[in-house]
Amino acid sequence: MKKNFIIPKIALGMLAVCLSASSYAQSSLPKQAKIKPEVLKDKLKGGWAGQVIGVTFGGPTEFKYNGTYIPDNKVIPWFDGYIKKTMIEWPGLYDDVYMDLTFVDIIEKKGIDAPASDFANAFANAEYTLWHANQAARYNILNGVMPPESGHWLNNPHADDIDYQIEADFAGLMNPGMPNSASDISDKVGHIMNYGDGWYGGVYVGALYTIAYISDDVHFVVKEALKTVPEQSDFYKCIADVIKWHAQYPNDWKQTWFEIQKKWSEAHGCPDGAFGPFNIDAKINAAYIVLGLLYGNGDFTQTLEISTRAGHDSDCNPSNAGGVLGTILGYDKIPAYWKMGLKEAEDINFKYTDISLNKVYDIGYKHALQMIKKNGGKVGAKEIVINVQQPKAVRYEKAFEGTYPIERMSLGNKSLVSEHAFDFTGTGIVIKGNAAKNANIKEDYTLELTVYIDGKEVERTKMPTDYQTRKHDIFWKYQLPKGKHNVKVVVTNPKKGYYIRMTDAIIYSDQPVDGIHFHDHKHD
Repeated sequence: MKKNFIIPKIALGMLAVCLSASSYAQSSLPKQAKIKPEVLKDKLKGGWAGQVIGVTFGGPTEFKYNGTYIPDNKVIPWFDGYIKKTMIEWPGLYDDVYMDLTFVDIIEKKGIDAPASDFANAFANAEYTLWHANQAARYNILNGVMPPESGHWLNNPHADDIDYQIEADFAGLMNPGMPNSASDISDKVGHIMNYGDGWYGGVYVGALYTIAYISDDVHFVVKEALKTVPEQSDFYKCIADVIKWHAQYPNDWKQTWFEIQKKWSEAHGCPDGAFGPFNIDAKINAAYIVLGLLYGNGDFTQTLEISTRAGHDSDCNPSNAGGVLGTILGYDKIPAYWKMGLKEAEDINFKYTDISLNKVYDIGYKHALQMIKKNGGKVGAKEIVINVQQPKAVRYEKAFEGTYPIERMSLGNKSLVSEHAFDFTGTGIVIKGNAAKNANIKEDYTLELTVYIDGKEVERTKMPTDYQTRKHDIFWKYQLPKGKHNVKVVVTNPKKGYYIRMTDAIIYSDQPVDGIHFHDHKHD
């Protein structure tokens, strides 16, 4: 009979004590790093294994705690055989791993300099289901809009979402000590689906891994990796705030969680999260990764617990945090508690791939050696020399510039079969909904729409009922003249049994609206 294991309290801090005793207060990166091949391989394995452990642990709570942290008395299960059981019975949980593997596979087949189009086409035509920025990008690519335009915020209302952040681990793991080289890969791949802060999430995660190879000081890793992100970006400011609040409240992660919530919980991008607790924005979820790393202080258990209990995307965040700490520690030093049952899962191919953990350990190591050599390092039988890169900020870009949600307008879950028009006042709009069919119909169909604003045709679009190729949002338009507008959506190829389900519309303006009003009764 399988049992839940409870780690004795003394063991929870043991790893952190051991790590802090052997680490040093690092202030800069060396120009070169010398590492034994077996150590490099162990760290790479730790990175991939840490991801799988983290996503498995956080899976049951994913987006079930939005705008609140998971209380201490909520027991999150972990037992011997849990990883294998989850991989077999819930393979879709590992989307942040098998999507990484899509890109690893392209590099294996097309080389380390494969163009963005190869990554984009593999991603868009894969069998797995996608959401948010990923699905918007898939639709764009399948309809002829290629990267970087496929991830640009004017073409993708989810450009600031978490999508590339959860898929960027591969870019860091194949670039030990070379954050700028990882950023180059993130430029190609991350702009498939993201832009601005959404892209920076992946740049940052990639950089965390690269520095984790050559520093065992988790605080240094967190700070140094941030140098790859432009200081004027909100992403940089958010993570810098977490670092500042950790210094201010070093023993109270929940206080820092509250500070994050107060300042960074109102996302401007994703229309699904506007005016609600749901938040898939890259910044706030990256803040939870850093929350776990800083307050975990090298303790694997505490790092996973905190990055999970922070809420929102509570499987992907501990996956990133666990992967980074797994790289710092190396596979062999990940506590046995977290690796129990891992061996029996390492030969299982992730769904939609022919790659298992054991396979990616080998493939990823090969790619890392190729990148080391490409950047002037040396690979010997007994020693590897890495030309360490001083992290440089990537270019500045900002999504949703001067665009703020001001209203969520209900459209009454309208079933549109011909046309529908309504007025709104603002500078932009996203119409939420999907193409649908009656329950007794098996065949999919692609409805075609023409959209008019103020009487002028602005878009012709296709709306497949097929979930894999669906358009994530019916229509969006930003940067309109400020004022009152009329939007009309017309179905140009209606077919009995098929319709457009229109749920609501998010209205945007060029200035944020403060909905809090205080009334002074003394002056009544």
